[in-house]
Amino acid sequence: MAISPGSDAAFTSQKSTLSESPRTKKFPLTEEEIFYMNCRAAYLTLFKSSLDNIISKDQLCLALQYAGRNPSQKTINKYWTPQTTKLNFDDFCIILKKEKPTSKAELLKSFKQLDINDNGSILHTDLYKFLTKRGEKMTREEVNAIINLADVNADGKFDYIKFCKLYMTTNEQCLKTTLEKLEVDSKLRRQQFGSHVEGPFERDPSPVPKQSPRIIRKNDQETFSNKGDTRSPLLSTTRKFKTSVSFTITMDANSNQNSKLTEPNLKDWQYVQSKGCFFLEEDGEIISHQYKMQIAQKSMVYVTIKPLNLSQVEGKLSPWSSVDTALYILKENESQANLQLMCFTELRNREVFGWTGELGPGIYWLIPSTTGCRLKKEIKTITEAAQLVYKDETGELFLTKEFSSTLSDIFEVIDLDGNGLLSLEEYNFFELRTSGEKCDEDAWAICRENFDTKKNELTKQGFMDLNLMEAIDQEGDPRDLWITLHSMGYNKALELTEACPFVIDIYAEKCKPRIKAVHMEGCSGQLEKAICKSVLNKGDTKVMNGYENIIIHTYNCDIWITSVIENKSDNKVIIHINNELSKNCVNNRGLKVFAVEVAPKSTMVCQHVMPLNEHQEWIYYCVYSLM
Repeated sequence: MAISPGSDAAFTSQKSTLSESPRTKKFPLTEEEIFYMNCRAAYLTLFKSSLDNIISKDQLCLALQYAGRNPSQKTINKYWTPQTTKLNFDDFCIILKKEKPTSKAELLKSFKQLDINDNGSILHTDLYKFLTKRGEKMTREEVNAIINLADVNADGKFDYIKFCKLYMTTNEQCLKTTLEKLEVDSKLRRQQFGSHVEGPFERDPSPVPKQSPRIIRKNDQETFSNKGDTRSPLLSTTRKFKTSVSFTITMDANSNQNSKLTEPNLKDWQYVQSKGCFFLEEDGEIISHQYKMQIAQKSMVYVTIKPLNLSQVEGKLSPWSSVDTALYILKENESQANLQLMCFTELRNREVFGWTGELGPGIYWLIPSTTGCRLKKEIKTITEAAQLVYKDETGELFLTKEFSSTLSDIFEVIDLDGNGLLSLEEYNFFELRTSGEKCDEDAWAICRENFDTKKNELTKQGFMDLNLMEAIDQEGDPRDLWITLHSMGYNKALELTEACPFVIDIYAEKCKPRIKAVHMEGCSGQLEKAICKSVLNKGDTKVMNGYENIIIHTYNCDIWITSVIENKSDNKVIIHINNELSKNCVNNRGLKVFAVEVAPKSTMVCQHVMPLNEHQEWIYYCVYSLM
């Protein structure tokens, strides 16, 4: 539990302060304006300009703390991976949207679970045990830093009520300081900050104050005169850019009928199957199983991927069946770093995406992908958690029917080869996902001795009993069980909302294909390269007017649209993207307006777009502007 000097838990409480100004009293700021103002205040406390980049983990941590977040090392590592070299202001805003500030009530509730005597304090020994043994473990030095806080510790006890009050007061004071700094420096308020173009701070229809010693250009006068214009903000926004290019694509309802997947005659073809799952991380990143496939000889191959249906009702699909899935097939040459994109499953028949073609002998990587347009963080709040365990009249502990059903579904997902048993490799994918650790051979041997197994593999009943034993070890305390459930994508109502299990089917005409799950990784790296290459090969291309080295590629896959930005120049570029005129559309970023930074001599996936309702017409209208 890291301690941070700042919080926007009091962001909304600052409304009254901001509205007291004579200029703002009549026109209070909207929630979004308050959010972006606080984003800027935090960012500009650390940097001179919003165009400066975060270039280290330490800077990211400090910026988040100035914005009132309380980032753990795990949180920092999610956003700053080994491949990350920098983050811009737009990235920072997206992180703040995802990482909500901790409220006083949440903080008190967390500590209250350790308050055995319900007297507002926790013994140092209990606090030390909890913080160093559970969840993201803290070091001895980190715990001592908390225990040594003079105002909240006495007689070997930690006063968490005083601590929470001190924490929130510090956050509010830090926020007040950053806002005052932003208010004093009017130049900062006139800057454009990433995806949010700031209008006059006071939102007052009175004349714009005279600007400090610079000549007001014609473009500036036009911008000011358009203040209050009811037309799209696109008009005034595009004046601030060097050049722009736009794409418009109108899609009919159920437009995927044009590219329907047709199954070949599979009689006498050899078949193999594997399951897997997309998991939505706290930072919005999607990770999934990745596979190696071996083809012994040249053969026609039919490959499909679709969401795994766990519904017990005949004819009814699971709620996640609307999540789009795709599979990129890359051939391994001399090394894993040198993978050749062969194809991807771009044809569709309802929820199934597939590809048919000829593959030569060799090793192939199968990388699943989903756009992220429909697999997103859950918004609804669950007020009451489902019961996981109960005791009978004799005091014996049992799993509830609902929890047993959920565990049965989890078993179906992690049983990758579908043989009804869990091998050590399959179980370790589950362990890595839920605990971050692997089960070694010795531990697996103990597991086989104590739980039902067949052929050295764990049965479904054995898996159930293993979870029951965990509940018994915790004396019925379900917290560890909930950690497992949340890691697997379940909410408090035992609904699978932040994961999408899938199944891959492979048919080969001339040989028996082999497939094996080898990793569970983020949908980036090789996948990003594969998506970029497929879009460059198949998409429409437009060059930025006057900047022939900046190219926008857009690929229409009927069910989704992907755009890729190619920067052939020797300098990094910042591209502003505006989707405000699109209709019945949703993108994977969750923002209609944003900006991206493209490194020199590189390509990057800009966005994926899908229809909100595919039974209605949808219009993709996007303007790309060079800043």
